[in-house]
This record gives sequence, C-alpha cells and structure tokens, in this order.
Amino acid sequence: MALSKLQFRSGVNKETTSYSNEGGWFDVDKVRFRSGFPEKIGGWTKQSENSFLGTCRSLHPWVALDGSRFVGVGTNRKYYIESGAAFYDITPVKKTVNLTNPFTARNANLHNTQVSATDTVIRLVNNTAASAFAPSGIIKIGSEIITYTGTSGDTLTGCARGQEGTTAAVHAGSSNVSSSTIKVSHTDHEASIGDFVIFSGATSLGGNINASVLNQEYEVSSIIDGNTYQIQARTVSTIQSITVSTGLNPTYLFSSTSDTSSGGAVTLKYLISAGLDTSIFGTGWGAGTFGRGSWNSSASISAPGQALGFWSHDNFGQNLLINSHNGNIYYWQFVNGLESRATALSDLAGADGLAPTVSKQVMVSDKDRHTIVFGCDSETDIGVQDPMLIRFSSQESLTTWGASSTNTAGDLRLGSGSEIVCAVETKQQIIVFTDTSVYAMQFLGPPFTFGINMISDNTTISGAFAPVGIEDSVFWMGLSEFYSYDGTVKEIPCTVKDFVFKDFNQDQRSKVYAASNTAFSEVWWFYPSASSFENDRYVVYNYGQNIWYYGSMSRTAWIDRGISALPVAAGTDHYLYRHESGFDDGSTSPSTPISAYIESSQMSIGDGENFVFISKIIPDLTFRDSTANTPSATMTIKARNFPGGQYLQTNSSAVSKEVSSTVEKFTDQLYVRIRGRSFAFKIQSSSLGETWRLGSPRVDVRPDGRR
Repeated sequence: MALSKLQFRSGVNKETTSYSNEGGWFDVDKVRFRSGFPEKIGGWTKQSENSFLGTCRSLHPWVALDGSRFVGVGTNRKYYIESGAAFYDITPVKKTVNLTNPFTARNANLHNTQVSATDTVIRLVNNTAASAFAPSGIIKIGSEIITYTGTSGDTLTGCARGQEGTTAAVHAGSSNVSSSTIKVSHTDHEASIGDFVIFSGATSLGGNINASVLNQEYEVSSIIDGNTYQIQARTVSTIQSITVSTGLNPTYLFSSTSDTSSGGAVTLKYLISAGLDTSIFGTGWGAGTFGRGSWNSSASISAPGQALGFWSHDNFGQNLLINSHNGNIYYWQFVNGLESRATALSDLAGADGLAPTVSKQVMVSDKDRHTIVFGCDSETDIGVQDPMLIRFSSQESLTTWGASSTNTAGDLRLGSGSEIVCAVETKQQIIVFTDTSVYAMQFLGPPFTFGINMISDNTTISGAFAPVGIEDSVFWMGLSEFYSYDGTVKEIPCTVKDFVFKDFNQDQRSKVYAASNTAFSEVWWFYPSASSFENDRYVVYNYGQNIWYYGSMSRTAWIDRGISALPVAAGTDHYLYRHESGFDDGSTSPSTPISAYIESSQMSIGDGENFVFISKIIPDLTFRDSTANTPSATMTIKARNFPGGQYLQTNSSAVSKEVSSTVEKFTDQLYVRIRGRSFAFKIQSSSLGETWRLGSPRVDVRPDGRR
C-alpha cells in the first residue's frame, strides 16, 4: 500500500458532473479559499443589542468633521442613523396638516345576554352596530382583554379570550366593552397600513385617552376608507419604543365611557415610507412565481404590481443626503443633532425651486462634488419623473439646480433602455446602469460639466444593489450572468452559474445585494433562493484567485471595512452584525456554532475500472487561532460503485488538536476501511470556537480488483 496526496483545484465547480470534475471541489457552505486552500469563514457578532424596524436594504458609512462615526440605515419602514450602537430615527415628514376634532374612541355595552368564559361571538347592545368598531382589533371587558377578527351586524366574531395575560371570565349583560382602537378622520389622508403619523396639540378625549396618550407617534393599523383610518391607543412611550424589531409591541390602552371628546386642534405629521418589503409583480392569475398557490385557487396577490421599497444615500461633507426610491430627496444636517429629521432639498434656505422632487438614486461625486440625481423629474416639468434623466446641481451646491452660463448645473438623458436602475462611482468615473445598457459618466468641467458614453448594450442587472465598485473595477450580477468592468464590460466565467440562477427567485431579484470583502479579495452576492422571498443564499467571486464558491446566509445589506475595522451587515432579524469576528454565529446569546463543510468531486484510480481500498487518512489540517480547548473537524470518505449510484459506504473520523500545547498536536492518522470504484472526500465542523484550514491530506489507497 502507498500513500497518495489529495490535491484539489481551488474553487467550486458545479457546471459539470461530480465525476467529470475529478480533482476539484463540488459542494460547499461557509468555506472560502485562501492561497488555493479551503478554510472556514469567519464568524459574526451583533453590533449591539439594539434593533431597527423594517428590513434594511442599504447601509452607508461616513465620518463627521469631529470624528463622529455614523452609519445610515435605510429600511422599508424607517430611515435611521446608527451612532454609538443606538439607532436615531431621522425619517422625513411627508406632509403636515392641521385638523379639528379628528379622533373618535370606540365604546359600547354588551347585549343584555350574559357572556360566558368560552364564547367566541360577543353581541353588543342592539342599538350599537359592531361595524362601529374596527374590522378587527382588541377590546376589554372588565379586566379581560379579548382580540376579535371580524364584525357581523351587532356582534364581534372570532373572539380569542383571555389575551395579554388576562383570564377569560363570565361577563354580565350590559357590561361595558371598551376598545383600544381610535378612529382618525382626515379627508383624503392618502395613508396606508403601516405608515407612521405623529400627533401633537391634541387634548384629552375625557377619560383614559388623555392628551399624553394621543400626542405621540402611531402606526396606521387599518384603513376604513380614503377619509378615515385607525390607530391602536397605547401607553405613553418614547420614540425608541416604536422602532424595535418585534414591531411596535405596545401596551394597549382602552377607552372609558368618558372618552367622548374628539381631540380639539391637532397637528398631524405623516412620515414617508420607502414602500414594500417584497416585490409584487402583476395581479390576479399568473401573478408572482410559477406554482404560487394551489391549482384552481384564487389569486393571493391583489395589489397592483409594485416594486421593492428602499433608499439611496450619500454624504455631503458631514451631512447626509437620502432618497426613497422613486421618491423625494432629503437632507440631514449634522449641526441639528441626531434627534432632528431630514428635510426636503426644496425646503432648504436659498433653494431655487428647481430641485428634483422624485428620483431613483442620489449621489455626490467625490472628485468634483456635484450632487447627481438619477431617474428624476426635469427642470421644466417638476414632479413628473423621467426614468432615463440624470440631473446634477451646480458644483458644491444643494440649492442651485437651474442650469445657466454662470453655474455647472445641468442634465443628461440616456437613450438605451426604459429606466435607470442604479449608478456606482469608481475612482475615475461613474458607471450608470439601465435595464439594458451600461454607461460611463465622467466629469469634463465647464461648459459641459459631465459627459457620458455607452460602454455596453444588451446587458442585464438584477437590481439597484447588484453592482459593487472596487477601486476602478465594478462587478455585478445580471439576470443570468455575472459581469465585470475594468475599462471593458465582460462576462465573468462562472463555475457555479447554473447552480445559482436555477435556484434564484427572479421575482425578488431587486433584493440582490453585492458586497465587497476586500480583506479576502472577494465579492459576495446575497440573493433569494427559488423557494424564498428573502435573501438566504450567497455566491462569492474571489477576484484575486479567479474562483467561485457559495453558501447559505441571510443578509440584506453590507458595508466593507472602512470606518469600522470589520465589515458590517444587516440581518433579516433586524440587527447589524460585524463579520469576520470570531468563529461563531453571534445572532443568539450564547453564540451557536457555525456549520461549515466542503466536499470534493468523485475520484478514482486510473479510469475507474478497478475498485480501490482505503485504509487510513493522514490529516493535513491546522486549527490555528481557534479558541476551543480541543477544536476538531470531521473527515469523511464516501465510496460508490458507479457515478450515478448512491454512496454505499461512508467512514468518518474526527481530527482534533490540543490548543493548549506549545507545539501543535494533531490526530496522527485516521483508520478507515472503505471500498468502491470512486470516492469523495469531505471535511466539516460544527463546534464552538473553532476554525480550520485544510492542506494536502494523504490517504493509504491501493487497487482492489475489478469486482
């Protein structure tokens, strides 16, 4: 018997069969390659225990003149500035209105019939229609809190008894039924469920619903019609209580029979919302992905086709510009403090009245400091969006947008495509993507300011966050290809392309997020798999080694190391995470192990005519930097008789190291007994505090005949 060195090509190849990829890797999760050898990726830890409301789709870091470090966090519900591990809500106000007596509290009495502790239908007095209550909501009878799901005539239906820690009880006829639901009357309010409104100036309704209860920020809980909506009264809370990841999670407050007033003179400030958390394509039959719902079932999508809601942002000096996608552009000023809200460009002092009011993206050019807006309204038609128009302010100005011979403001209109998707800045130029083409935009100086040239046609892009710029190169994910630009646009040969795009939810392609991890010369793309509506997979292009690998992870936004020593990413659980931090999954407390593995393609001796017999493995593995007392990984040899057959024999053994020793001590050799025409090698780990890197293990293998 002779020892044979197991040497594998770096990267993963899923474009061929396992058998034809002999000498390569075929399957992987949470493993990267460094200098050609596989190793477990780094772990992640929470930035803080503070969370945000909504799903974060974009992050932007910057540093103020005094050294303060900030991260802009744009979610579909709010816009925050993260500073010192706290989230500050700077979401702009969409509109402000003054109303008189807009509030109506809900109150009634039971029918004369007694209500038992098990009744799920509750009848109100004959002269009080249940329709006066919210279509669904929360009520209180005595000390019992009850939820209901519907109304019918004078009854509340679908009642769930003894909620919020209370006890289901018997209630006498004519008992008072109070509700937490407050009706708000506002003609043409234009609000949607989930929008936020700040009330101020209101007076008490006369009972439990006093002025301090009304004068706070509320979420719109339901829409009655275009003139009325509803909120759920809650105990007085701080603004932070409305931004937690678990939702608003309020302590409900119920009206009394004295709550008969209407609030007096009230100011309402409606906050803007980026929009949907999930893209919706079309309506009715055929809407969404193939196979949605059961055969002959009704359509589950009733809203018209709507795009994902997200933000773009860039810093203007120490201040911040933010833009809700297909919405207005807003400006947050450092001197006003973290408690201040961003205001519209058009409201700035000295504004010329020609600032864009609707756009797809805002950017500040680093070299020449122009504010550039993509897919916006024109100077001559304010408010009407042109999805192919680019406008830029005069140099160093946020208020001068009207083009003249005395400034550098102006515009450019692209000709190829139907809409601008996004733009990415490199060291030398700005790369602009439409849905069909790619343009290069460069600063020329007066009188033209900027010039633009098409550099590629018939090119696709998944979404606004699918590209990432690294130095003078740009990498992006298309609808069926990966691309790069380094002076020339070209497809990147990808050894996992079919694997990725055949397991890709195209309906949610706008959620694709490209992330640079320059410490390892990597570009990551987080994307939703075919069975998921949220990012749950990633694919990595290592541009230093020109190889690919992939895995599973839920991240919706990412920023590379810079103002932070480590990359920071947003999770679907509404927390920010520091990556390449430790070796474990820090999303829970205590941390949990990261399960990582890599498996080779099938290998054989010669042409695979003979069986082989493997008796032992000589590991070549380092656990350097592991914090576990005895880190270990499992090496597995799997044998099969035919390429298309099942693995008939599997033999696994653990490789361990004593980290306390001054000299690394490893398992000397692993004894196995396994036989087959071909075999595959796998290494995996799933313990706390361990990391590993594989070298070139040896196996004791010999031919073992043809039968």
